[in-house]
Amino acid sequence: MRVIVTGGTGLIGHHLAMSLGADGHEVAILSRNPRQAGPMPESISFHEWDAKTADGWGHLAEGADAIVNLAGANIAGEGFLPSRWTDERKKVILQSRLDAGRAVIAAIQEASDKPKALIQASAVGYYGTHSMERDITEESSVGHDFLADTCQRWEASTAEAESMGVRRVVVRTGIVLDKDGGTLPRLSLPFKLFAGGAIGSGKQPMPWIHIVDQVNAIRFLIENEASKGAYNLTAPNPVTNRQLSTALGKALGRPSFMPTPAFAFRLAFGELSVLLTEGQKALPTRLQADGFTFTYPEIEMALAAIYQPEQTLATA
Repeated sequence: MRVIVTGGTGLIGHHLAMSLGADGHEVAILSRNPRQAGPMPESISFHEWDAKTADGWGHLAEGADAIVNLAGANIAGEGFLPSRWTDERKKVILQSRLDAGRAVIAAIQEASDKPKALIQASAVGYYGTHSMERDITEESSVGHDFLADTCQRWEASTAEAESMGVRRVVVRTGIVLDKDGGTLPRLSLPFKLFAGGAIGSGKQPMPWIHIVDQVNAIRFLIENEASKGAYNLTAPNPVTNRQLSTALGKALGRPSFMPTPAFAFRLAFGELSVLLTEGQKALPTRLQADGFTFTYPEIEMALAAIYQPEQTLATA
């Protein structure tokens, strides 16, 4: 296959490109900062772009098997500590996604031989926040907060591809678990300092997915020609924040009885604190119906694979 990945130096894009490249597929990574990437297989090429137009890379869309559009400013900011959602930060988060979507559509429009598929990134924030008692499937309605509005407009930015005959899949992703990137290093730090525990009531749902399953699911959706529309990319066994904290403490060999009051997060990070103080019980209903099998369906085995890989291999 020949696959174009926008935002290919981010957490998901990097792992996806490595997985495809290791299997000999041709991957073109589009990134504003291609020098950030580490060593890659020879089948992976880098193409610098402005994240706004198809200039300099649009020709790559000609006859491509898939475009995977992951580009967009990090919701939590670029540093280790999350960045508050000021009005200006919100504009950057939204505009970066709309610009990338328009660039992808421009490239598809220019191609006489259209790409076979477009995988459009989104997030489970699309649904707004709900209690653990409510199951959220792909049929659930859109929410009404900043994240929901951003996700809805992000998804819509590439909807035109369908009218051009391109099979489009929207992946609404939960919290991606990886040792070296994303949310998990931030969550694990208090535990490593023997100060870990639930956040707030601990009852809020935490829709999660191991990075291996995230990559495998995207590859599955690229290759499965019957798949189209929205898919929740979350593990089939969602947990509460308290359950996640207990499992994380166990995986790290640390206690998990030091709760952090929700108001402390709200005071420190403002509206952004919703990422950890609230959530939604998003289920991968369509993904499983299409026949995808999770490698890490349970939080305990997922965290053990990340923090205790030797033991996991020994018991496999």
